Amino acid sequence: MPTRNDIRNVAIVAHVDHGKTTLVDAMLKQAGAFAAHQQLDDRMMDSNDLEREKGITILAKNTAVKYHPKDGGAPITINIIDTPGHADFGGEVERGLSMVDAVVLLVDASEGPLPQTRFVLRKALTARLPVILCINKTDRPDARIDEVINETYDLFLDLDADEDQIEFPIVYACARDGVASLTKPDNGTVPADSDNLEPFFSTILEHVPAPTYDAEAPLQAHVTNLDADNFLGRIALLRVEQGELRKGQTVAWIKRDGSISNVRISELLMTEALTRKPAEVAGPGDICAVAGISDIMIGETLADPENPIALPLITVDEPAISMTIGTNTSPLVGRGGSGKGADAKSAGRVDRKVTARQVKDRLDRELIGNVSLRVLDTERPDAWEVQGRGELALAILIETMRREGFELTVGKPQVVTKEVNGKTHEPVERLTVDVPEEHMGAVTQLMGIRKGRMDNMSNHGSGWVRMEFVVPSRGLIGFRTEFLTNTRGTGIAHSIHEGHEPWFGTLTTRNNGSLVADRAGVVTAFAMTNLQERGVLFCDPGTEVYEGMIVGENSRADDMDVNITKEKKLTNMRSSNADVAESIVPPRKLSLEQSLEFCREDECIEVTPETVRIRKVVLDQKDRGRTASRAKKA
Repeated sequence: MPTRNDIRNVAIVAHVDHGKTTLVDAMLKQAGAFAAHQQLDDRMMDSNDLEREKGITILAKNTAVKYHPKDGGAPITINIIDTPGHADFGGEVERGLSMVDAVVLLVDASEGPLPQTRFVLRKALTARLPVILCINKTDRPDARIDEVINETYDLFLDLDADEDQIEFPIVYACARDGVASLTKPDNGTVPADSDNLEPFFSTILEHVPAPTYDAEAPLQAHVTNLDADNFLGRIALLRVEQGELRKGQTVAWIKRDGSISNVRISELLMTEALTRKPAEVAGPGDICAVAGISDIMIGETLADPENPIALPLITVDEPAISMTIGTNTSPLVGRGGSGKGADAKSAGRVDRKVTARQVKDRLDRELIGNVSLRVLDTERPDAWEVQGRGELALAILIETMRREGFELTVGKPQVVTKEVNGKTHEPVERLTVDVPEEHMGAVTQLMGIRKGRMDNMSNHGSGWVRMEFVVPSRGLIGFRTEFLTNTRGTGIAHSIHEGHEPWFGTLTTRNNGSLVADRAGVVTAFAMTNLQERGVLFCDPGTEVYEGMIVGENSRADDMDVNITKEKKLTNMRSSNADVAESIVPPRKLSLEQSLEFCREDECIEVTPETVRIRKVVLDQKDRGRTASRAKKA
């Protein structure tokens, strides 16, 4: 079959924070993708605000570099897909792998293979893609290169890789310094026999197969991602498998339901570095973008109108976590950060979206570009069940909607169960924990409460222990905050979906109850002074609260209704302690993720552009009391 030797398509896959985006930065700089006068940022591929804030890749992105071989041959285009390392965004990884012919597996020289390394490698091996192993961060003081390579071989064997897949080339790199080598450096040092990424580029050219095609085959192009442009509208990113795609061409659009309609390609774009530039033609193996098809979806095919042949649809793993997302139903809906009238001017500047129609339209738009998400109707017309891979993926969706001006009510995360042979099965996770030896007992006890089963434990002799647990997914809801507290902030925990197992039974994950406001009003320092010995407070003085809003965490197991708006009675009598200064313990401010972890079954979260509040589902104190007494009698 004919081969296109002027192009290579490769994806970079790794665990979170092992250096994928930093490596892509170095490749772009050394391939001459930027002019000398251009101001370059770190992590250029992480263009999303949330990606920069959290330091992780959320969306898969593609870039292209022109590599000029040292022997003076014709330049070769290397298309690079930068994929997320977090399993919650696995749908992005699966789409990225459908566009490439090989993967670069990046592994930290100290941490070694971790759960997401297993996840992305399993996907690559299933797709029968060749693998190049890159040991990154060789300059770390705690680097252990030989052990990490052995652990990676063990991982390949564990995932049933065949002989061809195990015979992979190894590159040693320090992506931060833009240096790579084929010779193993000493632990804790930068490769000394190279000062650039030339060995890495040459390994890609040698081991990534060039795209092959059938010269007589009709056009086939697979839609793998979607984007939007203010001028061009919806843009479909696709890989051309066979034939040629031209600007202005009429093609057959084969939809997910099998129906076919003819459409015209109004614009054809090819990626160069970080920008898309107009092009006239895209051939087999090219990754390009087309405009002019307003309703095109991921997984669909563009084909020859005279001989339309569909490509297989992209399949992704089943969702494991669900949340109920609906309109904001609190008494402070539409009233700004603290709810007070003083914020009316600032509140008016935000384009608030508070209706059910707006929320549903936004969730439908999210489904277009996120194949791993599902939205199901509920009994209520203003609430929907949103299912995704994990807690983080759904929290990112809520945070994005919040920044767009939406006001939402979000329920406690739940697991998505399924029936197997008449029995309920729930999703389980494989949790890998790295902790100092002195915290090993605390972590083991924490996992025992959450019905975690230890599978493996290893001690590298550095004072740190690595433990692997199989634990139900719902046992990890609210786990991270407690884990960091118990390990004094030193522990590292990562988990990945491991399948389904029979229902584990009742789990008790939060021991403390809530402090619930029993009336509407404004929080006073006087009331906070009297309440802070009851537990940890979440509100500042001057914050407006309403009945049923949670203002703190109780020191005991049950909920307590409190008056946090109580004012000091002023009289004309002077007392001996009238001018004694009271000190207020600074309140604990919960982020969106921490609020989701804190939430109980009968609680939900109010999300607005300015603030996140936790509240009871039933706000009225008397109604909650009646419900509780009925539950006891039952």
